[in-house]
Amino acid sequence: MGSRRVPSLGSAAVTTVILLRHGRTTANAGGLLAGWTPGVELDETGRAQAQAVGQRLAPVPLVAVVSSPLERCRQTAAAVLEGRELELATDERLGEARYGDWTGRPLKELTREPLWKVVQAHPSAAVFPGDGGEGLAQTQARAVAAVREWNAALGPDAVWLACSHGDVIKAVLADALGLHLDQFQRIVVDPASISVVTYTETRPFVVRMNDTGGDVTALVPPKRKRRRRRTDSDAVVGGGAGATV
Repeated sequence: MGSRRVPSLGSAAVTTVILLRHGRTTANAGGLLAGWTPGVELDETGRAQAQAVGQRLAPVPLVAVVSSPLERCRQTAAAVLEGRELELATDERLGEARYGDWTGRPLKELTREPLWKVVQAHPSAAVFPGDGGEGLAQTQARAVAAVREWNAALGPDAVWLACSHGDVIKAVLADALGLHLDQFQRIVVDPASISVVTYTETRPFVVRMNDTGGDVTALVPPKRKRRRRRTDSDAVVGGGAGATV
Protein backbone atom coordinates (compact mmCIF):
# COMPACT_ATOMS: atom_id res chain seq x y z
CA MET A 1 0.00 0.00 0.00
CA GLY A 2 1.32 3.42 -0.92
CA SER A 3 1.00 6.59 1.10
CA ARG A 4 1.67 9.90 -0.60
CA ARG A 5 0.62 13.49 -0.73
CA VAL A 6 -0.54 15.07 -3.97
CA PRO A 7 1.47 17.97 -5.31
CA SER A 8 -0.50 21.11 -6.00
CA LEU A 9 -0.52 21.81 -9.73
CA GLY A 10 -1.92 25.30 -9.38
CA SER A 11 -5.20 24.84 -11.24
CA ALA A 12 -8.34 22.78 -10.83
CA ALA A 13 -8.90 19.94 -13.27
CA VAL A 14 -12.28 18.81 -14.59
CA THR A 15 -12.71 15.53 -12.79
CA THR A 16 -15.13 13.42 -10.78
CA VAL A 17 -14.67 12.27 -7.20
CA ILE A 18 -16.69 9.51 -5.60
CA LEU A 19 -16.86 10.20 -1.87
CA LEU A 20 -17.29 6.91 -0.03
CA ARG A 21 -17.98 6.74 3.68
CA HIS A 22 -16.53 3.71 5.46
CA GLY A 23 -18.82 0.85 6.44
CA ARG A 24 -20.35 0.47 9.88
CA THR A 25 -17.87 0.00 12.72
CA THR A 26 -17.94 -1.44 16.20
CA ALA A 27 -17.95 2.15 17.51
CA ASN A 28 -20.91 3.12 15.29
CA ALA A 29 -22.87 0.13 16.57
CA GLY A 30 -21.94 0.95 20.16
CA GLY A 31 -22.84 4.63 19.96
CA LEU A 32 -19.28 5.85 20.50
CA LEU A 33 -17.52 8.78 18.81
CA ALA A 34 -14.47 6.98 17.45
CA GLY A 35 -12.54 9.92 16.03
CA TRP A 36 -8.88 8.99 15.64
CA THR A 37 -9.02 6.12 18.12
CA PRO A 38 -6.69 3.42 16.73
CA GLY A 39 -7.95 -0.07 16.02
CA VAL A 40 -11.59 0.78 15.29
CA GLU A 41 -12.57 -1.71 12.59
CA LEU A 42 -15.60 -2.61 10.52
CA ASP A 43 -18.07 -4.90 12.23
CA GLU A 44 -19.76 -7.78 10.42
CA THR A 45 -22.37 -5.48 8.91
CA GLY A 46 -19.69 -3.00 7.87
CA ARG A 47 -17.63 -5.69 6.14
CA ALA A 48 -20.70 -6.78 4.19
CA GLN A 49 -21.41 -3.14 3.27
CA ALA A 50 -17.83 -2.69 2.04
CA GLN A 51 -18.00 -5.80 -0.12
CA ALA A 52 -21.33 -4.69 -1.57
CA VAL A 53 -20.14 -1.19 -2.48
CA GLY A 54 -16.95 -2.66 -3.96
CA GLN A 55 -19.06 -4.84 -6.23
CA ARG A 56 -21.33 -1.92 -7.14
CA LEU A 57 -18.39 0.21 -8.19
CA ALA A 58 -16.57 -2.57 -10.06
CA PRO A 59 -17.69 -1.26 -13.51
CA VAL A 60 -16.35 2.24 -12.83
CA PRO A 61 -12.77 2.70 -14.17
CA LEU A 62 -11.17 4.49 -11.24
CA VAL A 63 -7.75 6.07 -11.74
CA ALA A 64 -7.01 6.29 -8.01
CA VAL A 65 -8.37 5.16 -4.66
CA VAL A 66 -7.38 7.47 -1.79
CA SER A 67 -8.25 6.80 1.82
CA SER A 68 -8.18 8.31 5.24
CA PRO A 69 -5.35 6.57 7.09
CA LEU A 70 -7.74 5.18 9.71
CA GLU A 71 -8.32 1.44 9.66
CA ARG A 72 -12.06 1.52 9.00
CA CYS A 73 -11.56 3.52 5.81
CA ARG A 74 -8.63 1.44 4.62
CA GLN A 75 -10.70 -1.72 5.12
CA THR A 76 -13.57 -0.23 3.10
CA ALA A 77 -11.26 1.04 0.36
CA ALA A 78 -9.59 -2.38 0.12
CA ALA A 79 -12.93 -3.86 -0.97
CA VAL A 80 -13.15 -1.29 -3.78
CA LEU A 81 -9.61 -2.16 -4.89
CA GLU A 82 -10.36 -5.87 -5.35
CA GLY A 83 -9.70 -6.80 -8.98
CA ARG A 84 -8.06 -3.45 -9.80
CA GLU A 85 -4.41 -2.84 -10.60
CA LEU A 86 -4.20 0.10 -8.23
CA GLU A 87 -2.42 0.71 -4.95
CA LEU A 88 -4.20 2.32 -2.06
CA ALA A 89 -3.00 5.85 -1.36
CA THR A 90 -3.67 7.55 1.97
CA ASP A 91 -4.06 11.21 2.79
CA GLU A 92 -4.33 12.44 6.40
CA ARG A 93 -6.38 15.41 5.24
CA LEU A 94 -9.21 12.96 4.51
CA GLY A 95 -9.00 11.66 8.07
CA GLU A 96 -11.76 12.02 10.62
CA ALA A 97 -12.42 15.32 12.35
CA ARG A 98 -10.13 15.61 15.36
CA TYR A 99 -12.61 15.58 18.22
CA GLY A 100 -10.06 16.07 21.00
CA ASP A 101 -11.49 15.21 24.44
CA TRP A 102 -14.72 14.02 22.86
CA THR A 103 -12.92 11.07 21.26
CA GLY A 104 -14.11 7.68 22.45
CA ARG A 105 -17.03 9.02 24.49
CA PRO A 106 -20.64 7.82 24.17
CA LEU A 107 -22.78 10.07 22.01
CA LYS A 108 -25.55 10.02 24.62
CA GLU A 109 -23.14 11.77 27.03
CA LEU A 110 -21.95 14.27 24.45
CA THR A 111 -25.50 15.47 23.78
CA ARG A 112 -25.43 17.01 27.28
CA GLU A 113 -22.28 19.05 26.57
CA PRO A 114 -22.82 22.79 25.84
CA LEU A 115 -20.67 22.42 22.71
CA TRP A 116 -23.16 19.91 21.28
CA LYS A 117 -25.64 22.73 20.58
CA VAL A 118 -22.91 24.70 18.81
CA VAL A 119 -22.02 21.69 16.66
CA GLN A 120 -25.69 21.36 15.70
CA ALA A 121 -26.63 25.00 15.12
CA HIS A 122 -23.38 26.83 14.38
CA PRO A 123 -20.74 24.22 13.43
CA SER A 124 -18.44 26.77 11.82
CA ALA A 125 -17.76 28.07 15.35
CA ALA A 126 -17.29 24.63 16.92
CA VAL A 127 -13.77 23.84 18.14
CA PHE A 128 -13.33 20.53 19.94
CA PRO A 129 -11.61 20.75 23.34
CA GLY A 130 -8.34 19.22 24.49
CA ASP A 131 -5.03 18.32 22.90
CA GLY A 132 -5.34 17.81 19.18
CA GLY A 133 -8.92 19.06 18.98
CA GLU A 134 -9.70 21.06 15.85
CA GLY A 135 -12.52 23.21 14.59
CA LEU A 136 -14.97 21.84 12.04
CA ALA A 137 -13.98 24.75 9.81
CA GLN A 138 -10.43 23.38 9.86
CA THR A 139 -11.72 19.93 9.03
CA GLN A 140 -13.55 21.31 6.00
CA ALA A 141 -10.60 23.39 4.82
CA ARG A 142 -8.14 20.49 4.84
CA ALA A 143 -10.57 18.03 3.25
CA VAL A 144 -11.59 20.39 0.44
CA ALA A 145 -7.92 21.22 -0.20
CA ALA A 146 -7.13 17.51 -0.45
CA VAL A 147 -9.94 16.86 -2.95
CA ARG A 148 -8.99 19.80 -5.14
CA GLU A 149 -5.29 18.91 -5.13
CA TRP A 150 -6.03 15.31 -6.09
CA ASN A 151 -8.32 16.62 -8.83
CA ALA A 152 -5.50 18.73 -10.22
CA ALA A 153 -2.94 15.94 -9.99
CA LEU A 154 -5.14 13.28 -11.62
CA GLY A 155 -6.17 15.56 -14.47
CA PRO A 156 -9.11 16.05 -16.82
CA ASP A 157 -11.72 13.31 -17.27
CA ALA A 158 -10.42 11.31 -14.30
CA VAL A 159 -12.79 9.46 -11.99
CA TRP A 160 -11.33 8.69 -8.58
CA LEU A 161 -12.53 7.60 -5.17
CA ALA A 162 -11.93 9.14 -1.75
CA CYS A 163 -12.84 7.00 1.26
CA SER A 164 -13.46 9.14 4.31
CA HIS A 165 -15.77 9.82 7.25
CA GLY A 166 -19.28 11.18 7.73
CA ASP A 167 -18.54 14.71 8.94
CA VAL A 168 -15.65 15.07 6.50
CA ILE A 169 -17.75 14.08 3.50
CA LYS A 170 -20.61 16.32 4.64
CA ALA A 171 -18.16 19.22 4.84
CA VAL A 172 -16.87 18.56 1.30
CA LEU A 173 -20.43 18.33 -0.03
CA ALA A 174 -21.42 21.58 1.69
CA ASP A 175 -18.51 23.30 -0.05
CA ALA A 176 -19.49 21.81 -3.42
CA LEU A 177 -23.10 22.89 -2.93
CA GLY A 178 -22.03 26.43 -2.04
CA LEU A 179 -23.52 26.07 1.44
CA HIS A 180 -22.13 27.75 4.51
CA LEU A 181 -20.67 25.18 6.88
CA ASP A 182 -23.44 26.05 9.33
CA GLN A 183 -25.82 24.23 6.96
CA PHE A 184 -23.83 21.01 6.69
CA GLN A 185 -25.91 19.21 9.33
CA ARG A 186 -28.73 19.16 6.77
CA ILE A 187 -26.72 16.62 4.76
CA VAL A 188 -26.95 12.89 5.55
CA VAL A 189 -24.07 10.51 4.77
CA ASP A 190 -24.76 6.93 5.82
CA PRO A 191 -22.15 4.17 6.25
CA ALA A 192 -20.91 2.79 2.91
CA SER A 193 -22.85 5.43 0.96
CA ILE A 194 -21.41 7.18 -2.07
CA SER A 195 -21.73 10.84 -2.93
CA VAL A 196 -20.42 12.11 -6.26
CA VAL A 197 -19.12 15.52 -7.24
CA THR A 198 -17.92 16.53 -10.70
CA TYR A 199 -15.59 19.54 -10.64
CA THR A 200 -15.54 21.73 -13.74
CA GLU A 201 -13.71 24.93 -14.60
CA THR A 202 -16.73 26.99 -13.55
CA ARG A 203 -18.30 25.12 -10.63
CA PRO A 204 -18.75 21.74 -8.98
CA PHE A 205 -21.83 19.69 -9.82
CA VAL A 206 -23.17 17.47 -7.02
CA VAL A 207 -24.33 14.41 -8.91
CA ARG A 208 -25.31 12.12 -6.03
CA MET A 209 -25.58 12.25 -2.26
CA ASN A 210 -25.95 9.42 0.27
CA ASP A 211 -26.49 6.83 -2.46
CA THR A 212 -26.60 3.36 -0.89
CA GLY A 213 -27.90 1.31 -3.79
CA GLY A 214 -28.32 3.18 -7.06
CA ASP A 215 -27.03 2.07 -10.45
CA VAL A 216 -23.55 3.40 -11.21
CA THR A 217 -23.56 3.08 -15.00
CA ALA A 218 -23.78 6.85 -15.42
CA LEU A 219 -20.42 7.21 -13.61
CA VAL A 220 -18.59 5.30 -16.36
CA PRO A 221 -16.95 7.82 -18.73
CA PRO A 222 -17.90 7.52 -22.43
CA LYS A 223 -15.46 5.45 -24.47
CA ARG A 224 -15.25 7.97 -27.29
CA LYS A 225 -12.98 10.87 -26.46
CA ARG A 226 -14.11 14.25 -27.61
CA ARG A 227 -12.78 17.73 -27.34
CA ARG A 228 -14.02 19.39 -24.19
CA ARG A 229 -16.31 22.30 -24.92
CA ARG A 230 -16.47 25.49 -22.90
CA THR A 231 -20.16 24.79 -22.22
CA ASP A 232 -19.33 21.55 -20.37
CA SER A 233 -19.11 23.70 -17.25
CA ASP A 234 -22.58 25.17 -17.83
CA ALA A 235 -25.70 24.00 -16.02
CA VAL A 236 -28.52 22.81 -18.28
CA VAL A 237 -31.36 25.32 -18.27
CA GLY A 238 -34.58 23.48 -17.49
CA GLY A 239 -32.75 20.53 -15.94
CA GLY A 240 -31.95 18.48 -19.06
CA ALA A 241 -32.70 14.85 -19.82
CA GLY A 242 -30.47 13.31 -17.13
CA ALA A 243 -27.73 10.76 -17.57
CA THR A 244 -27.96 8.47 -20.58
CA VAL A 245 -26.72 4.89 -20.71
